Amino acid sequence: MTDCCTTDAKKNSYDLAVIGAGSAGFSAAITAAEQGANVALIGGGTIGGTCVNVGCVPSKTMIRAAEALHGARAAGRFPGISGEAGVDDWRELIAAKDDLVSTLRQKKYADLLPEYNGIAYIEGAARLNGAGVIVDDTPVAAGKVVIATGGRPAVPRIPGIENVRYLTSTTLLELEELPKSLIVIGGGYIGAELAQMMARVGVAVTLVCRSRLLPQVEPEVSDALAAVFLGEGITLHCGITYDACRDDASGVTVCVEDNGQRIDLNAERLLVATGRTPNTKALGLLDAGVAQDGRGAIVVDGRMRTSKPGIYAAGDVTDRDQFVYMAAYGAKLAALNALNDDSLSYDNSAMPWVVFTDPQVAGVGLSEAKAAGHEVKISVVPLDRIPRALAARDTRGLIKLVADAKTDRLLGGQILAPEGADSIQTLALALKFGMTAKALGETIFPYLTTVEGLKLAAQTFDRDLAKLSCCAG
Repeated sequence: MTDCCTTDAKKNSYDLAVIGAGSAGFSAAITAAEQGANVALIGGGTIGGTCVNVGCVPSKTMIRAAEALHGARAAGRFPGISGEAGVDDWRELIAAKDDLVSTLRQKKYADLLPEYNGIAYIEGAARLNGAGVIVDDTPVAAGKVVIATGGRPAVPRIPGIENVRYLTSTTLLELEELPKSLIVIGGGYIGAELAQMMARVGVAVTLVCRSRLLPQVEPEVSDALAAVFLGEGITLHCGITYDACRDDASGVTVCVEDNGQRIDLNAERLLVATGRTPNTKALGLLDAGVAQDGRGAIVVDGRMRTSKPGIYAAGDVTDRDQFVYMAAYGAKLAALNALNDDSLSYDNSAMPWVVFTDPQVAGVGLSEAKAAGHEVKISVVPLDRIPRALAARDTRGLIKLVADAKTDRLLGGQILAPEGADSIQTLALALKFGMTAKALGETIFPYLTTVEGLKLAAQTFDRDLAKLSCCAG
């Protein structure tokens, strides 16, 4: 066991032990230190965790690079303009991604530790025992514990996949050579983002999934994004079942059944992007009396408490929202509750989420299907009714709002648009403060912006946009 990166002397006991040194772990540790607590922050892997090392940061910079390629090629949508772009040096692009990751890991994680005298950073493998935590066979006594060990890529149960040299979201972004073709298993957030990114850098991509593309989103959004993918040359097989998977010297084969027909799909490489599995296996949770759900995630209540008094959990290791900002939020609550009598509750009612495809998919609040207990009304506005999209000559997408039919209060909404990620926060604030559709429709928005589409969608509940002039209403 090694202490490092701390300005505080080693202690015999701590007020709080935080297991996991990623975004959630740092959030809990910093929050507790600011409360005056002595904290043991225990890291069993690369400091910084998933987001900065193998998740958000590396994937989003690569996705943005692919968008730059597509933007050049799509210039022809403007009369009199043409453009072209390609990958000149894939290894140089990967090296730039790695440099960004190492820079942010140092600045946003390692360099922060000396700023907090109350945090002792301990490297090692942690597990629970009755008195606190064991790190590499050495006890670390702590009054309370927060578990924030994150997750890792999940592997689906497909016959033969255990013998296939498949890629994950982590190893895909480490490839030194681009494959000519790629099968992507999984149509969720990760699969959709990476499938489009790889297609745009010149790889022939086939995406397969058990349900529809992005099954979590509104059907109108899913269908519209699927049309975009097909238009970019991505082959889709949705609603399939998997029969088998194998590889040989020529590549990989995935056998699926699509509408009653067996199809053998072939490609040079295979990417498995079917969600994430919580990192709980080595923690000794069963012996410690910490309950888990069917996929192994730690079950927490509204105050981030586990089934074991004094032990809290946050982030991807739990059964809560799988977003880095919600992990940090939940970890902050866990630390505050651990030190202050459990007074704070987890609230995700106005939690925005984003899928970084292009167009981006963003949402907040309830979907039409999940608005149980409400008599709902909906508004769906295609982007070809939004002046910003018309001016940009890019009408891929739509905006959908859901409101209570009796009270007119907004319940949720989703945006499929090139600037959807930056527009959704306006709707999140509208939900947070209980706005009605009428109030949103009467709000002043800047003209020729994507976010103005929210106003137009709100007006569409009871007005005909075709009868409004620009900026009217």
